[in-house]
Amino acid sequence: MATGRTHRPATRSRGIPEATVARLPLYLRALTALSERSVPTVSSEELAAAAGVNSAKLRKDFSYLGSYGTRGVGYDVEYLVYQISRELGLTQDWPVVIVGIGNLGAALANYGGFASRGFRVAALIDADPSMAGKPVAGIPVQHTDDLEKIIEDNGVSIGVIATPAGAAQQVCDRLVAAGVTSILNFAPTVLSVPDGVDVRKVDLSIELQILAFHEQRKAGEEALPDGLPTAAAVTDSADQGPDGDVPAVMPA
Repeated sequence: MATGRTHRPATRSRGIPEATVARLPLYLRALTALSERSVPTVSSEELAAAAGVNSAKLRKDFSYLGSYGTRGVGYDVEYLVYQISRELGLTQDWPVVIVGIGNLGAALANYGGFASRGFRVAALIDADPSMAGKPVAGIPVQHTDDLEKIIEDNGVSIGVIATPAGAAQQVCDRLVAAGVTSILNFAPTVLSVPDGVDVRKVDLSIELQILAFHEQRKAGEEALPDGLPTAAAVTDSADQGPDGDVPAVMPA
């Protein structure tokens, strides 16, 4: 079986924009749901609505894959699932290591969606000696002393960091030195990596803070008497020049 070490997706070399790459998993999730319901074809409007994007953007994204659909028929669901899976590199086996087996790391280890999407949890690693040998999701936890050997033995190129913030950079450095070139970071800190290493950061607290901002704004707008402008509208008005346009140069 092919491994992540020897087979890399051709996405970048084919010139697909990063914004399109970020939307491909959304399309795949929607298409997989259609496939499970034995839906043979789908229109761009229906698929765009299911993925949460507009149909013009979807058609543009699919044009990078060389898939244009059939007028009056739409897109073949199974073929699109194959196309997107191949483009994302999900038609091969990607061994993954998870470092940091606390509550979050254990939850990730138990996530059943990895295997069905082309990822295999090859090893669980933790710095706590008392964790060594304990099974989590049927996989025995190994100590960080063996990290480099584990990476080499399993041909791992993708690492998941779920450690406390203070340990994340050191773990990251060791993963990169051992040959890992893609990292999914759940630690609440920004990692420094060399060129050629990709990092995706997942920070649940930041996402919740963004939601709190929107909730506060909605509550503030609901509290305003009818007819009064919102704070955003007042700000926009203040930025405008005498003719309603934003001045190109602010006066001294």
